[in-house]
Order: sequence, then C-alpha cells, then structure tokens
Amino acid sequence: MRINDDILDLLREEGVEAARKSQRGVILQPGAIGDCILTLPLAAFMKDVLGLGGVDILGHSEYVGILPGRTCIDSISSIDSIDLHRLFVDPKTFDLKDGDPLINTFSGYAWIATFLGEPDSNFEQNLIFTANCSHSAEVITLSMKPPKDFSRHLTDFYIEHFINQSGLSLQPRQVRPGDCSIKATDADIAQGKELLKETGLEPGQKLVVIQPGSGGLSKCWYLDNFLAVAKELDSKGIEVIFLLGPAEVDRFNDATIKKISRFARCLRDLSLAQVLGLLSCSSGFIGNDSGITHLAAGLGVMTLAVFGPTNPVVYIPIGSAVKVFANNTTAFTKKPLVSLQHELLDVLLA
Repeated sequence: MRINDDILDLLREEGVEAARKSQRGVILQPGAIGDCILTLPLAAFMKDVLGLGGVDILGHSEYVGILPGRTCIDSISSIDSIDLHRLFVDPKTFDLKDGDPLINTFSGYAWIATFLGEPDSNFEQNLIFTANCSHSAEVITLSMKPPKDFSRHLTDFYIEHFINQSGLSLQPRQVRPGDCSIKATDADIAQGKELLKETGLEPGQKLVVIQPGSGGLSKCWYLDNFLAVAKELDSKGIEVIFLLGPAEVDRFNDATIKKISRFARCLRDLSLAQVLGLLSCSSGFIGNDSGITHLAAGLGVMTLAVFGPTNPVVYIPIGSAVKVFANNTTAFTKKPLVSLQHELLDVLLA
C-alpha cells in the first residue's frame, strides 16, 4: 500500500511540474533592437524563476525576428499584425466577441509583461480583460525607462519592477552576461563569411567593424574620431568595415559617405540577420550607445562602446568582452577627441 502511495505522490508531482512547464509567458516590447536585447535578461528571469515552458516576444518583426534560436526567446509575433490600438480605448467602449483575434493572441499565456501602456491605464485594463477572457492570466505593466535617480543597470530595474508589480515574493538576481547572450548559428557565420568575400576580404583576417550612428544625434561621437581610429588600424594591418544603417544613410550626404569610403570599406542597409552574421566573423566592434552595439556585445564580440550623454552605468551593453569609453562634454559630437581615440586604440592594439 505504501508503495502505491509513493507512486501516486510521484505522479502528482510530475503532473504539477508538467503543468507548470506548459505555462508560457510573453513580453510586449515595441522598441528597437537595443530595447529588445535589453529585455532578454527579464525573459530569462521569467523563464527560470516562474518555471515557464517558454517566453515569447511581441514586437516589430525587423527587430525581434533574429531572437528565436539564438537567444532565450522561444518565438515571436509581429506587433504590426495585431490591432493593439484597440486596447487604448475607454474600457466602457471596449468590446470583444467570441473568437476575437485579440483573445486568440493572448490565450496561450499565463504571464504577460508589457512595455506598452501605463499602470492603471485603459490599455492595461483592456489587456487584463482580454487575457482573462480565455483563462486566468497575470498582466504586468513595466516602464521602458527607470527613474532619473536610478543608478544601476536598466535590466536590474526591469526585473525589480516586474517583481514589485507581480506581488510575488521573488528574489532579484544580478544580471549575468549569459542572460543577454546571442549565439550565432552556423548559417549566420556562413552568411558573414560570404559577405566578407563579396567585400573583398578573406575570412580569418583581423577585422574591426565600426558603426558610427545611433538613434539620437546627441549620442553620436564626432565622425572624424571614428575615421582617425580606422586610419590607425589600417596602418597596423587590421581590416576595417564601416557599417551604415538606414539612419546613417539618411543622415550622411554623398560627400560624407565618399569620405568614409576613402578610409575603409562600407556596407549599407544590411538586414539585421546579415549584420549579425558579419559581427560573428569580426574580431572587434566600435560603436556609440546604439542597438548594434548591444548586438555585438551580446554575441561576445570585443565591443568598444563610446558613450556621450547617456549614463553607461544604466545602459552599458551586456557581454563578456565590453569596454566603455565615456565623454559627456559638448565636444563629444562636434570635434575630434584625440585622447579618447588613443584610449580605444590602446585596447584594440594591445
């Protein structure tokens, strides 16, 4: 009889564990690539501490499409394909019918963390109502930015905010580089090598990728600084590629792009998957406080991040080989800073 009881207890425990692991979570992240990468430690925390069977992300497909299969994110959905704007209306006028696409979007999730909306807003109330139309679900509304007096890393804020909003007795943990890791696939590396061949470079050469842009002009180190670093690297036999995304192509005129091309090869308008492949084949990366800098850091590439007005304590990229260079002066965006150039070169040429 005792043996039978033990077997039943074991089956119950296994059933509870299976039910727990069948639960899933989703994060609504409307931001760009840097915001999405800085969400990864929260996803890892949710998965580990809540024992979820998976965590998905709902965001802009051009930014989140690279995450499944390379990070802790299990799958993605496009935020542009869902009528989330309906959730911003007055709850008194909000209406759902059986089989509504909004109900179907959230029906598989036990935990929903959203960076859209505000606590106690129409969006939050309507999202809670939508999620609970099919089952019981927890909805946690998070802020994209910490308070001005917050002096630790942004990912710590996300996790602590999640804990506070959940009402659970959970212990925060220090974010580890692995929580933000991005692992290039064999296909990514092959694509990177092919890009290098098309550019006239052989895989295996020492290569530093420079991305001189960012989402905000105030965060962009004066271009001549990057050019001076590239010139010195070239003199030491190190190949350099300038990576120009849509923002840089729009911001730089033809003369500026020709000027950059005199110092190093340029690649323009690559997809995020192509950028990932290129970075996976590089020896180092230099960039401003930008999404691509966070991507390089997450890949484990030696990343030199140049910070101007933003606080590196809060926004430093997470990775195993990251070095931050900060200069919050008016000269940052306006003229060469030779001493800062030398600091970068000392690291790269060591």
